[in-house]
Amino acid sequence: MTDTVLDRFLRYVVIDTQANGSSTTQPSTEKQKNLGRLLVEELQAIGLRDAHLDEHGYVYATIPSNSDKQVPVICFCSHMDTAPDFTGTGVKPQLIRNYAGGDIVLPGDPSRVIRVSEHPELNNQIGNDIVTTDGTTLLGADDKAGVAEIVAAAKVLVDNPDIRHGTIKILFTTDEEIGRGVDKVDFAKLGAAFAYTMDGETAGTIEDETFSADGVEIAISGVAMHPGFAKGRMENAIKIAGAIIDRLPQDMAPETTEGRQGFVHPTSVSGSMEKATISLIVRDFRNDGLAEKEAMLEKIVRDVISAYPGSTYSFTVKEQYRNMKVVLDRHPEIVENAVEAIRRAGMEPVRGSIRGGTDGSRLSFMGLPCPNIFAGGHAFHSPLEWVSRQDMEKAVKTIVELARVWEERA
Repeated sequence: MTDTVLDRFLRYVVIDTQANGSSTTQPSTEKQKNLGRLLVEELQAIGLRDAHLDEHGYVYATIPSNSDKQVPVICFCSHMDTAPDFTGTGVKPQLIRNYAGGDIVLPGDPSRVIRVSEHPELNNQIGNDIVTTDGTTLLGADDKAGVAEIVAAAKVLVDNPDIRHGTIKILFTTDEEIGRGVDKVDFAKLGAAFAYTMDGETAGTIEDETFSADGVEIAISGVAMHPGFAKGRMENAIKIAGAIIDRLPQDMAPETTEGRQGFVHPTSVSGSMEKATISLIVRDFRNDGLAEKEAMLEKIVRDVISAYPGSTYSFTVKEQYRNMKVVLDRHPEIVENAVEAIRRAGMEPVRGSIRGGTDGSRLSFMGLPCPNIFAGGHAFHSPLEWVSRQDMEKAVKTIVELARVWEERA
């Protein structure tokens, strides 16, 4: 068994850990535990004797302190599952050594091409070693790159006792991709004061802000009627749902927004003449912006329904997660120490905002402030996903330097 971050990554991605949002168990798929068991073996081989897998598929481990200072206990966290968006079965990673530039045609499906015009970060990868799939599956760099980086960094810290650090906790979660990543975390067992998810993209990036997120369910009750006797009486719930969707602002959709712009996005619609349901997600960096979008959405529903006097609706909002910046701004040293670690690892730090959420979004509001550090992957949830060896190595160095910074500043 070889133990470079690339070796580990290539071992992990061939293990299918795809989550299943329709499952009610945690983990949502038992196969996620297959990777968990391997990780426990590797962590124990490094010397982390308490490494174990719990009933929910989470992996916990501890790197003991080697400092005589009172250093805050920090946690490094990544998720083992992959997204339901595209198959993760039968991953065949390919390694392109000394990338010379240009588009990358994926051999298993030559119609799939990683184009430089669509992935400009490739321009910064000339001479690096790039991992892709063959084009028939996703890669799983989201977030097995983060997992591999944390394990590789653990070995560096254990093998080099001259690197002073406090107690470091390791947490690998299940079902992050379906919004349940931290549902069952045992915080007493974890025992950390702060955490960092290794789940970002471009090398050098640290993200201390996420969307705030809600889900909305609109249930419509129409008036069913035999179509032969329907004139002036039928109110088709499917058509009402269609009219609501048609009224959604075109400039407030994921495909027309960027940066700090939020959106309203229908994710599913189902129904019959009598009843129909629309599921949507609402995203904004400001909670006020979230509320404004939801008020706008309900006004659309009311306006549409007003033309159907026999029909009714229900409008249900469910909180999903909130912008972690609210919490992290109370603990500026968490991000400042990561910025310093990235700089020491040889990169210019870039602070960013995530148009999405991470395990850290929820952890922050559960008492464990948790920004997101780059893992190096790109084009997540798709067969065009890729990551470079050198960027993963930079992430390993960042973890090591971050452990050192916390000890120095304690």
